[in-house]
Amino acid sequence: MRAILLGGGLALLISLLGTRVAITYFTRWGYGQEIRDDGPTSHHTKRGTPTMGGVVIILASVVGYFAAKLITLSAPSASALLLLFLFVGMGLVGFLDDFIKISKQRSLGLRSKAKMVGQTIVAVIFGFLALSPMLEDANGRTPASEKVSFLREIDWLVLPTILAMVLIWLIVTATSNAVNLTDGLDGLATGASVMVFGAYMLVNIWQNNQFCQQDPSGQCYNVRDPLDLAVIAAAIMGACFGFLWWNAAPAAIFMGDTGSLALGGALAGFAILTRTELLLVILGGIFVLETVSVMLQVTWFKTT
Repeated sequence: MRAILLGGGLALLISLLGTRVAITYFTRWGYGQEIRDDGPTSHHTKRGTPTMGGVVIILASVVGYFAAKLITLSAPSASALLLLFLFVGMGLVGFLDDFIKISKQRSLGLRSKAKMVGQTIVAVIFGFLALSPMLEDANGRTPASEKVSFLREIDWLVLPTILAMVLIWLIVTATSNAVNLTDGLDGLATGASVMVFGAYMLVNIWQNNQFCQQDPSGQCYNVRDPLDLAVIAAAIMGACFGFLWWNAAPAAIFMGDTGSLALGGALAGFAILTRTELLLVILGGIFVLETVSVMLQVTWFKTT
């Protein structure tokens, strides 16, 4: 529990102070947000606001996690390292998108196909390692499962490995894009992410307290490394809190695709590694509704 408090607190402090520094330097370097010409005219006043603030969220989360592990003299788990790979990997895809927007001075960065290729590569590597026997613990548990889950694994709903990989790819790409779509109003994606990562921190603490090795009643959770995942959830939540101070309306900085894709990837990773894939639809309900809204609007626009 001490690592959870340390991870969250350190990430909060780093993000709060680091975002202020990022605003100064990103403004000096001209890393400003480009606004679509066909968007609402009220959004045009945001042109030039520093973007790529997701870099601070990622750095604060990673540094907060590893600092907490170092202070508590505990080794990172396989599940935690996998989740950080997904978090940072998706952030790199978003960074490329943001960098192209800035360098080309246009509102569109990576082409949709190129972005999907990047997301797919990261998701497939994550899925392969998460299901691989190479990362089994002493009790034969892999970080992810081939069973579909809601509050816990559904024993009779077991997928072939290839379908489990497809499901992981779908969850990762859908969630990362959903958070990306939600990042449209000042503080919206950041504020929503704080609550969902806070929920996953509590989920992991609960699962750790009712771990199958500790609870022989059968109503336990057959997961791997839940307490270590709680440290990462706390670190990302703290980093989002610190960033929200500067991102709340009127936003002094935007997270950009760097932040939104990273946060979406992390949410998907938590759902997969905690064996709560279907629960993500409820916990991340605002991201689901935003995505459905965009799909309906685009469909209606193309139809009419």
